[in-house]
Amino acid sequence: MLLCVWAGARDEDVPGIARVTWDAMLDALDAVSPLVDEEREGLAYLDMRGIDGDARCWRERVHAALDPFELTVRVGIADTKFTAKAASFIGDGTVCDAADAPRLLAPLPAALLELDDRTGKRLELLGVRTLGDLARLPHGAFVRRFGVRSRHWHDCARGLDRTPFLPRAHALIIDAAIFGEGSAHSELQVFLAVRHLLERIGRDLERLGKSTGLLRLWIELENGDTRAIDVTLARPTADVRTIFDVARARLEGERFDAPITGLRARAIRLEAAGESQGLFNANDPDPRAVAVTLARLEAVLGEPACRARTVRAHPLEERFAYEPFEAAGEARTSASAAAQAVPQLRLLTVREIAVRVRDGMPAVIDLSSASRCAVIECAGPWRIEEGWFATPIARDEYDVLLDDGALYRIYRQGDRWYVRGAYD
Repeated sequence: MLLCVWAGARDEDVPGIARVTWDAMLDALDAVSPLVDEEREGLAYLDMRGIDGDARCWRERVHAALDPFELTVRVGIADTKFTAKAASFIGDGTVCDAADAPRLLAPLPAALLELDDRTGKRLELLGVRTLGDLARLPHGAFVRRFGVRSRHWHDCARGLDRTPFLPRAHALIIDAAIFGEGSAHSELQVFLAVRHLLERIGRDLERLGKSTGLLRLWIELENGDTRAIDVTLARPTADVRTIFDVARARLEGERFDAPITGLRARAIRLEAAGESQGLFNANDPDPRAVAVTLARLEAVLGEPACRARTVRAHPLEERFAYEPFEAAGEARTSASAAAQAVPQLRLLTVREIAVRVRDGMPAVIDLSSASRCAVIECAGPWRIEEGWFATPIARDEYDVLLDDGALYRIYRQGDRWYVRGAYD
């Protein structure tokens, strides 16, 4: 089950929260479920699978976690994200089972889908004002008229939201501090203390595989003042010496009215450490160095060094080819590959489907018990033979364009049909 958490200002019907406040609320929701998917400020979803309790208990936990923020909070509970959002729109604590989703969604306004203004006005002209009105429209005709995005709208209106749940990443803080260990009266003492802090931060960065692009220093003075200094790095790095050199140059321009009694440093802008490097330098003027490196690779591999490239082909097994590696032809090959881009096929779990055949070609496909689509265009078949088994296996593959705008790769093996993938 999913919980939709809607939060907004008191006595307002739309969510609107400052980013800082919303981040704090998301951290508080971690106590309810470790899996939180943020859609925008004021709207998030919680995955409650494996969490003890029932719907009422979950709602009480959400309110207990968010009550200190003194904002209006509504909770909706359902199997899909959009239905849970609709449940929270109906009222706090509303629960909707999958079987009841069409009945619950039908009277709600179509604006709940957050359509763009142009689409909303077009639907109003057609008399479509509620989700029930939208759900009653023929799926294929609606998608062809309003475009690929409308497939998601029509599915949501029927309670079939397929939007994936994407848990948010948790913030990572790396910092170090020195307080209450005496005071520094000279630049050398300050720099030694800063270097000591940066070495601790560098060890943490290296252990976590991170680099930093911004370092923030807090300096506490003997008279009680505190000053924050940002040290911006031209390139994210975890190298302590580089960070220290930049920090030292930044501190040399600062003047303090009292001795320094405390230091704190924090890596603010964290990125994944490391950067992609080419096997050869693109500006290497000596082709003999490239030839020697290739010869060494071939000696280790026992075969010529090759590169893979994509080619146009209908069977998946034939969509790539190997060619000898030539540094001089790298730019030409890359441009050629870009010009021959192949649509991306996303492989699905192979499962049997029902297919009606007309004149030997697929005409109607039942992808599920609730989804029957007509085939608008069909390409194929392409015979694939896998002969390395004890009994050779042969199948015929087809690319089919359905009336809902989706493009699938299906195949027939014997008398049975299967779906293999979908084109994105």
